[in-house]
Amino acid sequence: MEALSIYLIKSSGLIALFYLAYYFMLRKETFFTSNRWFLLSGLCTAAILPLVVYTKIILVAPSAKNFDWSRIPVTNSLENDAFTINWYLISGITYAIGLIVFLVKFAFDFYSLHAVLKGKNIHNQADFKLIDTTENVAPFSYFNTIVYNSSLYSSSELQNILEHEKVHSEQNHTIDVLISRLFCILFWFNPLIWMYKKAILQNLEFIADSEASKKISDKKAYQLTLLKITTHENCVAITNHFYQSLIKKRIVMLNKNQSKKLNSWKYVAVLPALMAFVLLFQIKTIAQEKIVEMQEIKNIKEDLNTVDIYKIDKNITDKELDEKASEINVNYGITTIFSEIKRNLNHELIAITVELKKGKEISKIMELHGNEAIKTFGIVVAKNSKGLLTIDFASEDKMNNTIPSNGIISPNAPLRTEKEIFINGEKLSQNDLDKLDPNDIESIDVIKNSNNQEIRVVTKKYSKTLNENDIYVNDEKVSKDDLLLLDQSTIERMDVDKNKKTIRILTKKSIKSLNEKDIPTPPNPPIFQSGPIPNLPEIDMSKMPTPPVHPANANYKKTMIQFKKEMKEFEAKIKVFEKDSSAHEKAIEDEMAKRSAIFEKQMDEYENAMKRYRETVKK
Repeated sequence: MEALSIYLIKSSGLIALFYLAYYFMLRKETFFTSNRWFLLSGLCTAAILPLVVYTKIILVAPSAKNFDWSRIPVTNSLENDAFTINWYLISGITYAIGLIVFLVKFAFDFYSLHAVLKGKNIHNQADFKLIDTTENVAPFSYFNTIVYNSSLYSSSELQNILEHEKVHSEQNHTIDVLISRLFCILFWFNPLIWMYKKAILQNLEFIADSEASKKISDKKAYQLTLLKITTHENCVAITNHFYQSLIKKRIVMLNKNQSKKLNSWKYVAVLPALMAFVLLFQIKTIAQEKIVEMQEIKNIKEDLNTVDIYKIDKNITDKELDEKASEINVNYGITTIFSEIKRNLNHELIAITVELKKGKEISKIMELHGNEAIKTFGIVVAKNSKGLLTIDFASEDKMNNTIPSNGIISPNAPLRTEKEIFINGEKLSQNDLDKLDPNDIESIDVIKNSNNQEIRVVTKKYSKTLNENDIYVNDEKVSKDDLLLLDQSTIERMDVDKNKKTIRILTKKSIKSLNEKDIPTPPNPPIFQSGPIPNLPEIDMSKMPTPPVHPANANYKKTMIQFKKEMKEFEAKIKVFEKDSSAHEKAIEDEMAKRSAIFEKQMDEYENAMKRYRETVKK
């Protein structure tokens, strides 16, 4: 879930980068076709680039540090982390719900399109399929199919519409529409993706208008056709339809002079930002210890004190993997992570990823993937007399050939010892005890049990540290002797406060009981206000003047004068309509600004409620 969240955040950032570059630098240019490929490449980059990760490995000197209390997770405040809400799970559920809702909407749009096309007579014209419907829908194209209602338009208007839709069909604009819809489904939570989709659809209309006007002699008649189509409100969502609520912008772009070619430099302006994205987020640096190769183990076996081989075979269970990870951690302080585990129908292991970590400087990874059961391999951990660790992976035959004859600890059976040694509360080996300076020892206690005996050693430095601090186990104050007797494997977290001189320890049992408490219900986030918006002013196209029917008419000149007079009056109405359209756009902007202000106020109240909620959770 975390990986998906990171991917969606990175992709959303790239979508924002391309949209802002288009909005501020390209949307007013007449490079319509280039803008189309720029916007599509932005979506492709947002989908692919977050998946491309370059791994940079830095070799560092091996660490000779033995395991100590620092391997226990330490935080600055026990109360802050005592209870944790799984926000990734909550976010994942919310995202899945939104995804399902928009997928259902997408499927419904396909059903609506199918209902319009089903059972209609098709007239083939060149590479196009023309459908003359009786339904009151705006003209649209879907791939090479063009749908229109001829009864609503004159022959010249219909010709203008067909030229426009043929451009959509010839250039496969339906693909752009479908791609933008799919991205809206995947990134439904990102408001910029909806603006991005609108920009794509708007640019497609600019392309179709530009190409269609080249084939039409009367550009003014084409613009009047645009105005007439604005009266249609019934549009099929996943198609290229002649009507878009941007008539003013389309008319402006039709009459705009071509942009200078020198302005094409703007397309490469986004490259530095992409390079910065890769350098900041897509390069993974791994510090890897210089591992001693398995061949070298043969040459230095006289210097080895112990070698542990932890075998992994096809029949190993998840529980056994957890046990091995715990054993490696206890013995050597190496964190072992088994992930991407896959099994076949016989429950045999066919894929696994093993990651070994010690501190921040050592990392080693092995991945096995396939359709057949894996071959047995081993995690080899060697430790010499100086305490220097070497880690590696080895196949079964390599393990048999490289294990020295002395000092082997069996990986598949429990270590049989007559005594258990604890130094400052940590379970260590006889080797660690032998290396300890006797002058540093404060006390040694020998505890005999029925099965074994425990030797507990406390150093002077550690004893002084415990004496200077108050010790709490699960919020109950204890003595340093109680702490030394505490089973280290039960410790979940330790918090050291140097200012207050306290050591607070939380055990796994306490964590479990805390998780069983009732979880308070978080406040619900506000929803952006919906509702009707101001309607676009209408223009009565029925009052458009009609030219004289026949030039040979005796009253032709008089009729023509009257026609020109009426045309001037009609054009004046068009100008008033354009002014009303501008006022309509401003009214919409004012309304949305008003709703945004209300939403921001509600968000402030929600954030305050969330703050109170988090304080309640901490308590």
